[in-house]
Amino acid sequence: MSQKQSSTTSALLVLISVFFFWGFVAASNDILIPVFKEKLNLEQWQSQMISFAFYVAYTVGSIIYYFISKSFGGDILNRIGYKNGIALGLTISAIGTLLFYPAAETASFPLMISGLFIVGLGFSLQQTAANPLAIVMGDPQKGSQRLSLAGGVNNVGTTIGPLLVSYAIFGSISSGNTVASIESVKTPYLILGAAFIIVAIIFKFSSIPNKIERVNDAVDETTITEKKSALKYPQLILGMIAIFVYVGVEVSTASNLPEFMKQKLNTPTEHIAPYVSLFWASLMIGRWTSSVGAFNIKAGFKAVLNFVMPYIAFAVFLAVNKIANHDLTPFYIYAFVIVALIIADILSKGNPARQLLIFSFAGIVSLFIGMLSSGMVSVYAFISVGLFCSTLWPCIFTLAIAGLGKHTNEGSSFLIMMIMGGGFISLLQGVLASEDILGIQWSYLVGVACFAYLAFYAWKVSAILKTQGIDFDSKKNSAH
Repeated sequence: MSQKQSSTTSALLVLISVFFFWGFVAASNDILIPVFKEKLNLEQWQSQMISFAFYVAYTVGSIIYYFISKSFGGDILNRIGYKNGIALGLTISAIGTLLFYPAAETASFPLMISGLFIVGLGFSLQQTAANPLAIVMGDPQKGSQRLSLAGGVNNVGTTIGPLLVSYAIFGSISSGNTVASIESVKTPYLILGAAFIIVAIIFKFSSIPNKIERVNDAVDETTITEKKSALKYPQLILGMIAIFVYVGVEVSTASNLPEFMKQKLNTPTEHIAPYVSLFWASLMIGRWTSSVGAFNIKAGFKAVLNFVMPYIAFAVFLAVNKIANHDLTPFYIYAFVIVALIIADILSKGNPARQLLIFSFAGIVSLFIGMLSSGMVSVYAFISVGLFCSTLWPCIFTLAIAGLGKHTNEGSSFLIMMIMGGGFISLLQGVLASEDILGIQWSYLVGVACFAYLAFYAWKVSAILKTQGIDFDSKKNSAH
């Protein structure tokens, strides 16, 4: 490995560390939802305000970013620098975690969602800078795989987050202490805030580039027609809706799972964390599998890793839950469910549009199995949605900013803005979960509608990009 490659690799590792925090907080929300619902006697839709406040903060942050950039007459990240922008975002998120102390002490729901909102504001700026950086830092042909690698780190956070927050609230289940203590929430979030500050300092002095000159796309240069605005590109407009519904189905499936298990399986709140953890670990399993393509390894070894990597990720989930003293027996059968992911990944052949189409159809099948079955079959069917959501973010992001050229940063900001789908769609499902409407089980029809649009986008965007000279199946021009 050359000195330049080594420097790029170390910078990439520093960059993707921030993805861990996004996952930790997002998945931990799914533990806070049932606890606050139970302790404060909230309706299901009210409890979903936790997700709503957190994800809408991304939209507010992106709008603020857009108007500040316009007022300065240019992209604000190009002025302050990418790594400086991420460091600033981490500092904003650290301020948000401070509100968890008074929120936990007084069991104040408004204070807690205010803290989450500020954390989300910081994450918005971080995501706007970090996603395009991950795509361009290295071989352009492997941009989406690097984003999958970063997503795999994100899901280490999503796997650990629910378990640590659950431990803070309930203590050790094996010890028999199952009395929820909302006051205990402050400890992990204050530690998280301190970590934000430490990583912000590391970013400030890291070798991560402060500028992006241009994103290399799978483009035939002779067909490029530069447009005046990012919003003039149809792949971005349709991609914004895709990000909205993708984050929506991912978040709403997980955040409504605790209520489903309580209603249909009579599962106590303090026993739900491992299942929430498995949902988010499923995203880790899928992203680790997809990220194999990001490494320069021989084809034969890569083929072996395509089968081995998902089970290494699954073993991480088992190990973490073993440390947390959870009974692992119910989860071994999930190893057979992972086979469906491996088959879908092989069929996609590394093409982001094809992968988006195949995984969307698989998500629809999983949701219908969950709605038409009962008991643990339905639980594992809903959890397996995480497997098929796993690589959709890098697929959509890569397709949506393909060919944007100098408008890539602006396009990235618009995509981050649509993360609000996690709040709106989870809130919608919470409303429809009422017994006098659809009920908790059939409320997952919301997710079916989301996946249906994603399948449409996968089909439509391929044709749009080809008219612009972008073909992800062309080995000569492939850049992701």
